[in-house]
Amino acid sequence: MKNATLFTTLAASTMLATTAFADMNPMVGGAEMFPTKNIVENAVNSADHTTLVAAVKAAGLVDTLSSEGPFTVFAPTNEAFAALPEGTVDTLLKPENKDQLTKILTCHVVGKKVMSDALQGMIKDEGGMHPFKTVGGCEYTAKYDNGMIMIMDGQGNTANVTIADVQQSNGVIHVIDAVLLPAS
Repeated sequence: MKNATLFTTLAASTMLATTAFADMNPMVGGAEMFPTKNIVENAVNSADHTTLVAAVKAAGLVDTLSSEGPFTVFAPTNEAFAALPEGTVDTLLKPENKDQLTKILTCHVVGKKVMSDALQGMIKDEGGMHPFKTVGGCEYTAKYDNGMIMIMDGQGNTANVTIADVQQSNGVIHVIDAVLLPAS
């Protein structure tokens, strides 16, 4: 009887731990991402998103991305920003370029929460490519290939979703490996 009780307790503990683990977000930039925190509160802790955070601050979008949402943010890493032509980030961060920076950043945001499985379903339903509009007015295309979601920007460049479904209190973040640019 004692062993049966111990087994039942262990099984219940394992099931609770497994459920809790399944509800956890992936680590991003060496930091835990809390589903109870908003997009900005989590992003500031990611070592891989310091450039994005600086850009969001320079564009005056902190309050917007801290608001209720829901939002889907395609979040470029520091390496993605570093891959832009030399001097681009420094130029965009200047106060006189705030409008251009705001446009680029808001073109990384969709005004609803879209998880990767839903996006894959839309891609499949539309024959392999799903066009979508961002809050910045850009139209991009999502596709799925070789087990990866990819976003094609307005200039024909492609960003890969490297970490999907990072739950936030006001939406979701999908980490991407390139900066999405509006059509020129």
